[in-house]
Amino acid sequence: MTSTATPLFDLQINGWNGVDFNSDELNSEQLLRVCNELRHRGVTQFLATLITDDLPKLVSRLKRLANLIDTDPLSSQMIAGIHLEGPFLNPQSGYIGAHRASATLRAAPEHAARLFDAASGKLRLVTLAPEMDTGSQTIGWLTQHNVRVAAGHCNPSLPQLQASIDAGLSLFTHLGNACPPLLPRHDNIIQRALSLSDRLFITLIADSQHIPLFALRNYLRLIGADRGILISDVTAAGGLPPGPFTLNGIAVQVDAQGVARLADQPELLAGSTCLLDSALQLLQSELQLSPELLHQLTWTNPRRALGLPQ
Repeated sequence: MTSTATPLFDLQINGWNGVDFNSDELNSEQLLRVCNELRHRGVTQFLATLITDDLPKLVSRLKRLANLIDTDPLSSQMIAGIHLEGPFLNPQSGYIGAHRASATLRAAPEHAARLFDAASGKLRLVTLAPEMDTGSQTIGWLTQHNVRVAAGHCNPSLPQLQASIDAGLSLFTHLGNACPPLLPRHDNIIQRALSLSDRLFITLIADSQHIPLFALRNYLRLIGADRGILISDVTAAGGLPPGPFTLNGIAVQVDAQGVARLADQPELLAGSTCLLDSALQLLQSELQLSPELLHQLTWTNPRRALGLPQ
């Protein structure tokens, strides 16, 4: 696969081709290798993503990643910042997805401050569960420090979600995923988020495995061209052959179709193995999405969501 005609901005890349950004041994050579391979695949910029772990480990990994980004001009150019997905997530089964429930904790401004300081100004986006943030205090703190906040791995009530938006929440992370396979028919987190899509940027994993293509089409119609964002959520298992992997200490099995699942809960997906260039070719061929719309969903809108110039 070669690069696409349009530049791509991916808000959620956890690693690629055996390199896990969550590794305590991540080094500058590995980071540069990922950047070179992503650039060849059309990814012009992205957010390097860290996921839930114990707070001291996250602080250490944020410091390491922030320092590594500055070691090479290409890494500094391509990595527009860090996306921290967790640890303030809903630990309930289904909502927690492939994150470690035991490492989650309730949000608090003092925790956010530790993480923010560790990232040395590179923390751009935090995904949290609004119901884990009493009074939306952490959302307010992060927003005041120019960090965008997304809801994800969550199950807030509609009033909780509305209050979070009032406090500064502006995105929703990978709608339709990180929720139980069985939900109430009408009042569920997917419907609540969609009902507020005029106030939220909503990201969708575009690999056709996390969301069936017919459902992705429906979501995009409801969200609208100005608010939808396509992401990969790709992990270190991407670019490697099928088999067992360990991602941030969690056992994962990638099947013959390239789908990553938790080894002990195969009904749950564990990130994607598909980069955006492959996903976009599929969306063009199967959903007939125009190049102009795809450019908006993978470049214009992600940059608008982060407050970056076009």
